[in-house]
Amino acid sequence: MVFLVQDVLAAARRLQGVAHRTPVLTSRTLDEMVGCPVFLKAENLQRSGAFKFRGAYNKLASLGPQERERGVVTYSSGNHAGAVALAARLVGTTAVIVMPTDAPAAKVEATRGYGASVIAYDRYREDREEVAAAVGRERGLTLVPPFDDPLVMAGQGTAALELFDEVEGLDALVVPVSGGGLIAGSAVVAAAQPQPVRVIGVEPEAGDDTRQSLQRGERVTIAVPRTIADGLQVVAPGRLTFEVNRRLVSEVVVVSDDELLAAMAFAFDRMKIVTEPSGAAGLAAVLAGAGAGARRVGVILSGGNVGLERFVELMGSRTG
Repeated sequence: MVFLVQDVLAAARRLQGVAHRTPVLTSRTLDEMVGCPVFLKAENLQRSGAFKFRGAYNKLASLGPQERERGVVTYSSGNHAGAVALAARLVGTTAVIVMPTDAPAAKVEATRGYGASVIAYDRYREDREEVAAAVGRERGLTLVPPFDDPLVMAGQGTAALELFDEVEGLDALVVPVSGGGLIAGSAVVAAAQPQPVRVIGVEPEAGDDTRQSLQRGERVTIAVPRTIADGLQVVAPGRLTFEVNRRLVSEVVVVSDDELLAAMAFAFDRMKIVTEPSGAAGLAAVLAGAGAGARRVGVILSGGNVGLERFVELMGSRTG
């Protein structure tokens, strides 16, 4: 597969006027703590509450009339689910979403609220890709992968495209990593910048499949990670995303659940924004030292889909 910045530019044109151009936020306190200016791309304020809307809409808007008539199917723990459900409604098709039984209630409710049908599965005993593929074959639906698809990857990259367009001189970009679609799209954009940009991925320490894969030079599969970052609970990087990321990503760092909670608390207390654990991963990494030595750091806050009760529960569980 050849994946180029031109693909991201094409996605940006398709998303214009549909996706939100989310704000870039700054904090003087954060800058002082980190030692350089930090610019946070607030995808927690994107439609459906996460960057995932970009890739989902880019994919669904590219479907032909017959594919739209039949409908789509996907699998997701939450953010891609809601994004596909909303995008399906916008382009005039229907969506079936395969979601784990332990998916956050707020994400399940939002997905159903956008009009999608939800099929539950046990993430610890069943393979979500196999469940979705079976549903797709039975009903004649088009599969919309959450990350391992060129159109999805291109759509996700538009978040970084907007960040570089708004902020000059970034020499480090910190991005959460699940299946690798967001960081693959972001890395392609970063590689096209006139100045060198270090691209740093962030995974939960319990789920470092991409870090292990990059270290070994091949895709590694791990057990389902036990972490509060439900959006980062994949077991292996995508085939397409890994090929991009092994070329363009500088390094992958890990953060603990406690560091995720501290980042969520900082975002709420000092910047008055709500992030989910996965969405705060980039901020957590920067607070822990990722990007050290950079002059200007960009961070993608990837999502804010956390219900009130869960947010209160998480904040109450902090040990530090």
